[in-house]
Amino acid sequence: MSEIQITPVRQPRWSSVHSHIRGLGLDKNGKALLAADGMIGQTEAREAAGVVVGMVKEGRLGGKGVLIVGPSGTGKTAIAVAMARELGEDTPFVAVNGAEVLAAENKAEFLMQALRRAVGVRMRDEREVVTGVVTDLKYIKRTSPFSPLPVLGGAKVTLETKDDSGTFTVGPEVAQQFQELGIRKGDVIIIDINTGEVRRLGRVAEKAAVKYDIDVAGSVEVPSGKVRSRREIVRTLTLHDIDASIAAQRAAFTIFGFLREESAISDEVRARTDELVKKLRDDGKAELVPGILFIDDAHMLDIEAYSFLTKAMEGEFAPIMVLATNRGMTTIRGTEEVSPHGMPRDLLDRLLIITTRPYTEDEVREIIKVRASEEDVELSDDALAALTKIGVERSLRYSVQLLQPAKLVAERRGSSRVEASDVEQVSKLFVDLRTSIDYVEKYKDLLLR
Repeated sequence: MSEIQITPVRQPRWSSVHSHIRGLGLDKNGKALLAADGMIGQTEAREAAGVVVGMVKEGRLGGKGVLIVGPSGTGKTAIAVAMARELGEDTPFVAVNGAEVLAAENKAEFLMQALRRAVGVRMRDEREVVTGVVTDLKYIKRTSPFSPLPVLGGAKVTLETKDDSGTFTVGPEVAQQFQELGIRKGDVIIIDINTGEVRRLGRVAEKAAVKYDIDVAGSVEVPSGKVRSRREIVRTLTLHDIDASIAAQRAAFTIFGFLREESAISDEVRARTDELVKKLRDDGKAELVPGILFIDDAHMLDIEAYSFLTKAMEGEFAPIMVLATNRGMTTIRGTEEVSPHGMPRDLLDRLLIITTRPYTEDEVREIIKVRASEEDVELSDDALAALTKIGVERSLRYSVQLLQPAKLVAERRGSSRVEASDVEQVSKLFVDLRTSIDYVEKYKDLLLR
């Protein structure tokens, strides 16, 4: 029986700080390569993270979490992102900042939703479907006593596979989905016969009536087999997705038909979700996909949030919690107790702690080269040397932030390549943290307190 993987449509996005990361960059023995999968340096930390990923895959991390400790700009977030990439494409990765939690109106609810978003449910269901590439599509119009204009009455669609073809008449609800999805000739679609749900799987260029040099839909092959068949559908949702779906069904029966999300998702709703997922798992129709909840600046959390996380970590459906901090000995927020990293010691006892260190000059150079390539910035050897020096003496983040301004300055003088003079110019226009502190100290009597 063939299997159909349903994955979310990936929207185009700008290059982000960690968009170049594809994994932890480890060999088959779990040893970190100097530069691989977008990761550079931090070999000990990456190898430790690889061990954590291995434990997650084998279900051996129950009741524990991970704490990544190190100075600012040493790749703590990058390691967390790489762990999620290693766990698989459909592994949920939810990133929040400690300040976001602290500022939330209801910290417990904020954290609960973040936790539920970080746990996936890979669901398998055998359905009767029709699938194939659209070779013909005609909409059916009909008259309505409530409208002077013709209304959508259905559609007739012809689908083909490598081995079969068929023409189907569909109702107005399915036809409306065709219009909303923009279905046209050359699209590969799948229709659930029982529910009428339509999904577009991609586009076959050679079957399209009109050829496009640039198209949003991904290119796929013509399916094989029968057009109408029973197939196993695989899709990954999060616990929060299921919570919201159940809550929305309940909201439909309220007087006004809608509720705020925070109010709608109650403990009772979440209990129903858990029961549903357990039943599907016991029946072999679903499996849990533990994702990663990454909390940066975890020292910003208070004692209430830490207590919540300590309890949640032991839950049956808990994700892998990865905390990160750059603090040493500091006060636990909400108390007068001083503790390592500003966290309760009973929570620290439950965490596997990974440490990072400052990058070497060679590592800084390689990171700048990777980011320049990701951001499409061409650097001369002198410009790379200048940025490396800035990264070592001032900060790596500051050096990387100068890439795009330097590119713009180079383009203004008619060059596509950034030179050392461009780097020097933008470093004078935009100051680093150390220079900013000196500025504040110099003009402290003139600045407002």
